[in-house]
Amino acid sequence: MEATADGTKARAGVLTTPHGVIETPVFMPVGTQGTVKGLSSRELTQAGAGIILANTYHLYLRPGHEVIREAGGLHAFMNWSGGILTDSGGFQVASLAGLREITEDGVKFTSHIDGSTHFLRPEAAVAIQEALGADIIMAFDECVRYPASYDYVKAANMRTVKWAGRCKEAKSREDQALFGIVQGGVFPDLREESAKALVRIGFPGYAIGGLSVGEPKDEMLVALESAIAHLPEDKPRYLMGVGTPWDFVEGVARGVDMFDCVLPTRIARHGTAFTAAGKVIVRDKPYERDFSPLDPLCDCMVCRNYTRAYLRHLIRAKEMLGARLLSYHNVYFFIKFMRDIRNAIVNGTFPQFREDFLRLCGTIGE
Repeated sequence: MEATADGTKARAGVLTTPHGVIETPVFMPVGTQGTVKGLSSRELTQAGAGIILANTYHLYLRPGHEVIREAGGLHAFMNWSGGILTDSGGFQVASLAGLREITEDGVKFTSHIDGSTHFLRPEAAVAIQEALGADIIMAFDECVRYPASYDYVKAANMRTVKWAGRCKEAKSREDQALFGIVQGGVFPDLREESAKALVRIGFPGYAIGGLSVGEPKDEMLVALESAIAHLPEDKPRYLMGVGTPWDFVEGVARGVDMFDCVLPTRIARHGTAFTAAGKVIVRDKPYERDFSPLDPLCDCMVCRNYTRAYLRHLIRAKEMLGARLLSYHNVYFFIKFMRDIRNAIVNGTFPQFREDFLRLCGTIGE
């Protein structure tokens, strides 16, 4: 721990992995299928990324974890020298409504690619991630969609804790850190129960899953606080799949260290960019003759070299360069925004940073 912020639970620290030291809080771009959509590994490095996320479910189905193992692991396969975190696939499997059956032993599911049938156990999720060779791997969990009944979430919690224990027992590689995942929906007592049970098992880091799945922001924050209150101070905390600038500020204020989200590249493909003044829907008509930078306060290569008018033209013409350039800018913006948060914590100005940001975007906003 390098620094904390008065009046909040914000903290700045470092996370040491086999592929580099990561300064936290950190944003991890999502490379679900071994690629952050539209960006090369070199461009990710230029944008400031030190760690990215990939997904066990997708890479297991295609090209297959054994192929990636033969390639020398995911780092070699995708030519990426930084850190990699792999999700266990629990979220993706749970979201396959009508294509999966959850049992106490694991999940039977039908591939969305070719209709083939698979059964994913906690032990298999660990084995696949060991073959992929990520620096940080996740325990297999059941991520419950919102809304869900208290009784169902409680039962899912019990499964998730049992599966976490089985994952820890199955893990064999010493060069990978296995994180447990706190579940519990929007029920504070179940979040507390899940966190305490995982801490008893013992992991080098803890994730908070099952949020940003449709629940209101205020309920998300209560659930987050209920989980973090029972997690160790000396272990990293990762809020899974939650990632707007507002989420970053409020999550960090509550003690979160790591974030990921597909949002930067997803909205880029639809012609939208994050800027210091808020979202810019660059595909819209007002930018047809706007020859100013996408974000005058941004120093990324896109903002230094291209105008809003040109970016609009690319998006409207469906040229792939448009989505690539907007993706680069958005990823750069998110990484730099998180770096600004970290600097504010270290410099003792985070409370003011947070206040100024909330004044700009509103108490509940983006």
